[in-house]
Amino acid sequence: MCVVVFFALAVGFSCRKSAKNDSVGILGATDETADAAKIVAEANEDLTKIKILYKENEGKREELKKAMEANESAAVRKISDDVVYLINDGTAAGKSAIEKIQNAQEMQINDDYREYLRLKEESLQRQLDAFDNYREAARALRDNYDPKNKALREKIKEEFKNRSENYRKIMETARDYSKRANELAKKAARQN
Repeated sequence: MCVVVFFALAVGFSCRKSAKNDSVGILGATDETADAAKIVAEANEDLTKIKILYKENEGKREELKKAMEANESAAVRKISDDVVYLINDGTAAGKSAIEKIQNAQEMQINDDYREYLRLKEESLQRQLDAFDNYREAARALRDNYDPKNKALREKIKEEFKNRSENYRKIMETARDYSKRANELAKKAARQN
């Protein structure tokens, strides 16, 4: 399904002329937008992995909050450790997707598709930044949470709260980039 969407976008975008598409092949100007869409479809497979990880572990933040409220240090450490490893897995897939999108941007594609890819890359980079922020919060909890040391516990809880809020803000920015990219794609589809 996603592959079809990317090919449809590529066809829609490829109907537009690119300032960068001045190179001429044997049969005329070259446009690699359809080929770039294939690479982006591969990137989408990486993103699907992230979505699956996210869905399967959606409740971890709430579990972590409850464990902290109950001062259950073993549960806090276990859940935090799980979160760190989940984010590491998701980050690897996200970096792979970004690399593929960057490769597609280097191709002879039209300007609208290039802008679409730039916005998508920016969105993904912001998401990785958000998750890195959350990973650091989980790592701090895992390594330093001590319900017996009230001052340290409160400091770690406050850091977790602040990093969670930063996570939320950065994700909002990422969603904005993604929304702008999707609006550009819809506009291109309507014009064709």
